[in-house]
Amino acid sequence: MDKKHILIIEDDLDISRLLRLELEESGFDVTHCDNGMRGLSAAREVNPDLVVLDLGLPDLNGAEIARRLRKTTETPIVILTAKDDVSTKVEMLNSGADDYLAKPFHADELIARINVQLRRRTIGSTQSVGPMTIDPTRRQVFWDESEVKLSPREFELLIYLCNQPGRVYSREDIEKNVWGDELPPSSNVVDVHIANIRGKLRDAGGYGMIRTVRGIGYAIKG
Repeated sequence: MDKKHILIIEDDLDISRLLRLELEESGFDVTHCDNGMRGLSAAREVNPDLVVLDLGLPDLNGAEIARRLRKTTETPIVILTAKDDVSTKVEMLNSGADDYLAKPFHADELIARINVQLRRRTIGSTQSVGPMTIDPTRRQVFWDESEVKLSPREFELLIYLCNQPGRVYSREDIEKNVWGDELPPSSNVVDVHIANIRGKLRDAGGYGMIRTVRGIGYAIKG
């Protein structure tokens, strides 16, 4: 069985070293980032099976990171923080976190919680939009029975549009939630990626799934 990949977003080096050691000894592959922006980039690049997220990061609020992650992925998020009040827990769970562990914590408890979340991430998360099926766990897209091969960024863009089939997403929304702050002003990268996805769906037999609303943006047909 393939190793599960855990992304740690934690700025405390002592805690991150301990986490890496414990997780690797438990059979996981581990990637570590020490701030929120690096963590968001790593989440897009390595497609982790689970994210361990610290709230007290130097650049971005943990709730904001959770919200950004949840817009493009169903990857489980386990929060680590020194705050143990109810309002913080409620905020994080409403932002998309799946579990919450207060510092100081025992590594065995964290690993047990991670394993629970990984067991819950089943094929039941597969999403269908018309004849198109998306499996976010395996990062695969099918039109009927034909697989549509997408690049990582194309996949993230398609997932984002499929969050609400029929809703029109502006270019600005797409840029912010799929690319973050990476794109220069007046970039046509979104349009290029949309064209690529359309072409690949068309080659598989899927015509007209992405609708262009002139002057506004794009939508997946519901």
